[in-house]
Amino acid sequence: MTKIALPIAAICLIAFIVFSVIDSTAFAGPWLIAFFLSLSIGFRAYAALKGFSFTLLIFAAVTTALYYPQYFSTWHGIKLASFFTPLLQIIMFGMGTEMGLKDFAGVIKMPKAVLIGLCGHFTFMPLAGYTLARLFNFPPEIAAGVVLIGSMPCGMASNVMSYLANANLALSVTLTAIATLLSPFLTPMWMKILGGQFIKVDALAMMWEIVKIVVIPIGAGLLFNRFFKGKVGWLDKIMPLISMFGIAFIIVIIVAAGRNNLILIGPALIICALIHNTTGYLFGFWIGKLFGLPERDARTIAIEVGMQNGGLASGLAKAMGKAATLGLAPAVFGPLMNVTGSILASYWHRNPPVDKEVDRVDEVNRIQPYEHTSPYSSK
Repeated sequence: MTKIALPIAAICLIAFIVFSVIDSTAFAGPWLIAFFLSLSIGFRAYAALKGFSFTLLIFAAVTTALYYPQYFSTWHGIKLASFFTPLLQIIMFGMGTEMGLKDFAGVIKMPKAVLIGLCGHFTFMPLAGYTLARLFNFPPEIAAGVVLIGSMPCGMASNVMSYLANANLALSVTLTAIATLLSPFLTPMWMKILGGQFIKVDALAMMWEIVKIVVIPIGAGLLFNRFFKGKVGWLDKIMPLISMFGIAFIIVIIVAAGRNNLILIGPALIICALIHNTTGYLFGFWIGKLFGLPERDARTIAIEVGMQNGGLASGLAKAMGKAATLGLAPAVFGPLMNVTGSILASYWHRNPPVDKEVDRVDEVNRIQPYEHTSPYSSK
């Protein structure tokens, strides 16, 4: 059944092209939506492509929001954007339930690699975002959004990519944990210094928003993990679904709200995202090699530096009242990061590192809760 979906996707794409050529937008939209949905179903039939399935669902949802934005603003008088913060808090709580003190202890075991990864992530990416925002000459609030996504911590998707890439999963998890806890201080700092050149930034208010969205829920998740680990099996099953729905919901609402801006500068944002993302991978990998780290660690740092928490960036944009402008860059960068991350991980998976292999039993045990989740688990 899933394999039949690929020929159906091809038919839908042809129909979309035909209706676009004859300038029949009303008929072209549904065919493009059907194309992404069919492609997502078809990809699930192939192990090498299965990881892209959820991203394609995001593309289908984004396309729906672009063609029919009127359905994604309010529901029975309730603004849908008001659900952003609760959803992100639930996602971060789920992230906390899969973490423990040993994840933070990695700083003691691998101080050099952790320091290199954190410095690369919280220096190169914000500065690269600011530079690209200037080069592309985006409108102020769009430009500030590029800086915002560049100033985010990494998320759980990077852990999945590190596992698939034959990288150092323990290092990846530690970097994600430490970067997340540092984000209330470093993200507002960079937004004040760099983003403040485009828009007015209240660093203290942003710090409090990150504490509410990230630190408190993750802290609650850590306590839950400490006292109820293995006692609430249904939670492990439902959290990935909530995470996937939450991120898809946030992206769709932002795209619908910023539809007009996205149509005008969407292609430029896509190019900007690809440059920002891929240069992050390159910088992370080669800075690791430059400081003499094993290839597995260099791969990990490449992924950790190159991938940011798009969901948190979207939540902060909404909290600042600028979801339709400041939130556009996270909405575009997020799905693309997972596409490029999956491609890079697949390439490295086929080309094992030259370093001597180490026992990965603990890594396999750790990644199991995320094997069937979306790359957006914490994004």
